[in-house]
Amino acid sequence: MKKMFLTMALAFVTMFASAQFMVITTIDQPEEDAEWEMSNITDNIGIGYMLNDNITVGAVKNGEDFDLWARYNIKWGYISMQTPTEGMADNMNLGIGYPFNVWKSLCIEPSYSMPVKADDNGDREGKFKLGLSYKF
Repeated sequence: MKKMFLTMALAFVTMFASAQFMVITTIDQPEEDAEWEMSNITDNIGIGYMLNDNITVGAVKNGEDFDLWARYNIKWGYISMQTPTEGMADNMNLGIGYPFNVWKSLCIEPSYSMPVKADDNGDREGKFKLGLSYKF
């Protein structure tokens, strides 16, 4: 039992020592009569683990809940997916974006995402988003 615990601990330490993480957020525009606040930046903050150079998976805050997200880097940008932990297939959003490197590992990321499945009214209205990411 002791050997198994030490082996698992060594595996986790090795995995995180060579790991690259990414912190992301989406900037929300305030309502018409509200002012800009720090919560406009932190309401959708998340962290991801880069499995390799092309694939990143993680969790992102969505209001009070957390959503799962994934990103696949392509030659000129990325394809993204975000879904809540409950009703994944019904509430999945797919998107496309491009990271503009601002300084070292800090990027500004404009993106466009839309739901995979239409809502009750038959609408699948997409959203343009502006985000930030930092790799460390």
